[in-house]
Amino acid sequence: MSSALTDLFPLPIVQAPMAGGVSLPRLAAAVSEAGGLGFLAAGYKTADGMYQEIKQLRSLTSRPFGVNLFMPHPEHAETGAIEVYAHQLAGEAAWYGTELGDPDSGRDDGHDAKLAVLLDNPVPVASFHFGVPDPDALAALRRAGTLTLVTATTVEEALAVERAGADAVIVQGVEAGGHQGTHRDIPENDGSGIGLLSLVAQVREAVGLPLIAAGGLMRGSQIAAVLAAGASAAQLGTAFLATPESGAAAVHKEALTDPLFVRTELTRAFSGRPARALVNRFLREHGPYAPAAYPEVHHLTSPLRKAAAKAGDAQGMALWAGQGHRLARPLPAGRLVEVLTAELDAARTALSDGGAAGAGGAR
Repeated sequence: MSSALTDLFPLPIVQAPMAGGVSLPRLAAAVSEAGGLGFLAAGYKTADGMYQEIKQLRSLTSRPFGVNLFMPHPEHAETGAIEVYAHQLAGEAAWYGTELGDPDSGRDDGHDAKLAVLLDNPVPVASFHFGVPDPDALAALRRAGTLTLVTATTVEEALAVERAGADAVIVQGVEAGGHQGTHRDIPENDGSGIGLLSLVAQVREAVGLPLIAAGGLMRGSQIAAVLAAGASAAQLGTAFLATPESGAAAVHKEALTDPLFVRTELTRAFSGRPARALVNRFLREHGPYAPAAYPEVHHLTSPLRKAAAKAGDAQGMALWAGQGHRLARPLPAGRLVEVLTAELDAARTALSDGGAAGAGGAR
């Protein structure tokens, strides 16, 4: 199955699906055309909105691509905690001249309707975040000709992915920008994530599925490292966030390398689920008090984040970014794939030459 997956795209580079309007069809098309695997993000879209983006992407490229779905969240958060957080955010709403969102706007992200669209109109690859699909759903996608990938952040989660019958595991290290794809949101586990290289090595020994490594990867030399550790490909998000094809707001792209934003942090401030973002005013002021309540907090803060973006105020936005954000390069997406590939080749050559020299010295 590793060859079935990697045969779809000649280069071991996957563009991460970034929800919220970042992973536009033009970005996915540019990456796929360059030899990587471009991805659309169906999260926070309607089923029809997802379908329209798939149609648009197909008009831009004949190359394989993927579509990412969020798994539903069956757990309900404590209403009182959400109300307290809403009261705390009242000042933000007044500042930006908007209303807070309705925390009860929906829990399943239209998952079943989106899955039905993908079964009726199969795509080459489908990936899933926040949990493992039902084995019957994975089997149905396979019969439709779709390869399935599921995010895992621990060895135990990777084993669950394998048991369910997925075709590959996206191994997500704690360095990754945006939401951690944990299968269960357990507040007691906040801050206990595993670094990518260690996680890839552990998962590689535990499961027989192909691995796609994700988390903080910004250079070809890092891709070489995760491939050497046992991954079949690398998934990069923040690296593509800065490209002109990305739908991220200009202020978000600029913040990635702005000296004002010196670090990232996992926070529940914007969505109620741990997600890595650049540390700004909103995160500092509200992160310590945000409840474990996804997607309620996401819906609650959505108007605030949109208003901040419209005002060009980086201090009120969710500036999702991985730990390698300072290495972002505002290159066209296709060109970035070329540069990453050249760096990967150089790293492999250096490793090969070093091994040869070492062998020669041993003689």
